[in-house]
Amino acid sequence: MTSHVKNTLVTTAAIAGALAATTLFNTTTVKADTTSSAPVTTTTSATKDTAIASAQAKVNSASAAVVSAQAAYGSASTAASDAAAKTAAASASAAATSSAVASAQAAADSAATAKSTADANLAKAQSTAAATSRAQSVTSAAVVSAQSAVASASAKASDADSAVASAEAGQTVTANLMKSSDPTQASAAQQYFATKTAIVKLLPSGQVQITILLTSGLEYLKEVSYNGVDATFAKTGDHSANITFTADPATSYTLAMTMDITSVMPFMPIMHETALLDVDTTIFNGLLAAKSAADAALTSAQAALSTAKTYAATVAQVASKAASAATAAATVASDAAVAATSAATNLTSAQAANSTAQAALTSAQAAQSAADATLVTAKANLDSANAALTSAQAELKSAQNIVVVTPASSASSSASSTASSAGSAASAATATSNVASSASTTTVTSAVVATPATTKKATSSTPASSTTAKTLPQTGNENQSALVALGLAILTLGIYPMMKRKHA
Repeated sequence: MTSHVKNTLVTTAAIAGALAATTLFNTTTVKADTTSSAPVTTTTSATKDTAIASAQAKVNSASAAVVSAQAAYGSASTAASDAAAKTAAASASAAATSSAVASAQAAADSAATAKSTADANLAKAQSTAAATSRAQSVTSAAVVSAQSAVASASAKASDADSAVASAEAGQTVTANLMKSSDPTQASAAQQYFATKTAIVKLLPSGQVQITILLTSGLEYLKEVSYNGVDATFAKTGDHSANITFTADPATSYTLAMTMDITSVMPFMPIMHETALLDVDTTIFNGLLAAKSAADAALTSAQAALSTAKTYAATVAQVASKAASAATAAATVASDAAVAATSAATNLTSAQAANSTAQAALTSAQAAQSAADATLVTAKANLDSANAALTSAQAELKSAQNIVVVTPASSASSSASSTASSAGSAASAATATSNVASSASTTTVTSAVVATPATTKKATSSTPASSTTAKTLPQTGNENQSALVALGLAILTLGIYPMMKRKHA
């Protein structure tokens, strides 16, 4: 059952109860002498009946208009309430999506920052890897160069060693004994050195060992010395020997000799003479220095090679770590890019959802505004209907208060009083209808309906017949109590649901 039908049933029950109760209550005695406080108009009975009927029709019409307006107001109130609920729901949804957008934006910003950091770290790692790779290439080249330098130094050292070894083994060179007084003339002793050669050896000290070959006359050549140092004789035969002395490298040497030929020429004295040995031993100059330099160069090259290898190994390790770091940074950057893309997608989805929610909120707000406007209009219509009902009730009251003047007749006066009572009952029923209708909607302002005062018979306008009217006869007094109870029950049945609904 709809709210509108319930309201109509409640209103109908209330009106019925009010009509029954009012009718019963107005069957009580009416005093003719009681003066009414309402304005009194005198007219004919027909005119009064017409006025009451017209006013009652207006009241009925106004009551129906109030019921209709109340139904419209109830419907508009429900629609406005529903619209408000939808607006609240749309607002909550919009707030939720706005919060989701904020969260998604924060996540997107964080992911973008992480991606930027990862990209920067990747660039740095790649730069470091490239630098260490170049350094590794350089150190590798340095190792190759050092190896080449070692090879060259080793070859030079080998050559120097070979030269020194050859010099230390001895070399045969040209040698002539010349007169010390005349280096252009051969010495007398030259005849005993027929080979005119000498064997020169390089000593570790840097000096040279010179050996001249005496082929004959050993029995006559007694002594040979250089710079006061006797030469050594190593006999190679009865008349031959190798004569050896040590000296610094030079191009010639002055030798002191002692000759004794007295065995064959007794008359000849022992001769002491000097001879100039013309032999070039400077060919060995620098061999030891060259060997020493070559050895030092080789040692240096080997040290440089060792250093280059050590550094190259260190750089290779650094390059390997840098390459691994670059690979790891690339992975991190790739993951960060995926996360940033996902976060951006989520943000876009959240923004789209928020846009939809905001549009729904705007639509709900517009619908609520329209419903509120409709409610305002319905309230205005209800107020207007209540005002019209109040006016009609006032008109009905005025019609009921009309006093009919006829020739003195108690029957006529009783009929007028009975009609007035009936009008009062109708007015009370109308008022009750208005109260019930107003109570059916809790937000409606109840129309104020004045219950007409109990109509009393006016004093006759004819002075001669001006007497106190007797109490009007009671009709059905034996059933009065039962009817009153029935009216009250009907009224209660009409009002109770209305009150229960109001306080629910």
